[in-house]
Amino acid sequence: MFAATSTFSLNLIQTVREMLSIDFMRHVFLAGTVLSIVAGLVGYFVVLRHLVFAVEALSHVTFTGALLAVILGGHPLVGLFGLPLLVAVGLGTLGTRSQSRSRDVEVGTLLAWVLGLVVLFLSIYTTHRSGSHGNLGVNVFFGSILGLQAAQAQEIAMIGTVAGIGLLTIARPLLFASLDPDVAAAKGVPVRVLGFVFLILVAISVAEAMSAVGALLNSALMVTPAAIAQRLVNRPFLALSAFLSLLFTWSGLTIGFHTPYPISFLISTIALASYVSVIAGQRLATRVWLQ
Repeated sequence: MFAATSTFSLNLIQTVREMLSIDFMRHVFLAGTVLSIVAGLVGYFVVLRHLVFAVEALSHVTFTGALLAVILGGHPLVGLFGLPLLVAVGLGTLGTRSQSRSRDVEVGTLLAWVLGLVVLFLSIYTTHRSGSHGNLGVNVFFGSILGLQAAQAQEIAMIGTVAGIGLLTIARPLLFASLDPDVAAAKGVPVRVLGFVFLILVAISVAEAMSAVGALLNSALMVTPAAIAQRLVNRPFLALSAFLSLLFTWSGLTIGFHTPYPISFLISTIALASYVSVIAGQRLATRVWLQ
């Protein structure tokens, strides 16, 4: 996207200085850094608690909420945060464990209904309201990180920081409750309350990243780094998951600064290539060991 005005250099310091000399790139890196770290932290517990399907459902819920808010004449952000929080509260009050099969049934049923709502709202939206928010669907699904204004970047950073601090505050008991909920409950850990709070933090994390990276890339940043970290280490991999998410984002932004390719495509491709490489490397190492 910036290939015509910038040239790639192996001098990373020079490259960083060149990128950060542009105002909107500083906004991009501010928002991208915070949301990717939060996504990696949340993703650790998402993978550990088998909530990948729930994250996908919440991503679609944010899109539905934004559409509904616009149709009703409100601000998209109201629906973007409001509906996912309501859904998270609903899932939390069901009281089932995140590892159980019943949670997948509940989320699957919810996702089917939400997709039906998307079809309905899109029909109404394109018929009556598309003139004033013509690119809403594209922004929510794919994000527009390069179009962030200073105020938007600061809002994303602030909300993400609060969500990250909230998650780190409950990280220890949440880890205990995720690994062995029965023992944790017997020790007096509020397993259900922690699960409820975590779902709310997931909803906030998904919603706050929508305007920057979109529903599709948000899932990639939240799931893929944690999945890679889980394959690389046996001990808790919270920091590694956050680091990988940050690395993928920074790499995608840097490459995108010097090439004409979309940032979302680059970040998701780097994440996928890393995951496939880890799997291939582990299988190769296993074959060599067995020989």
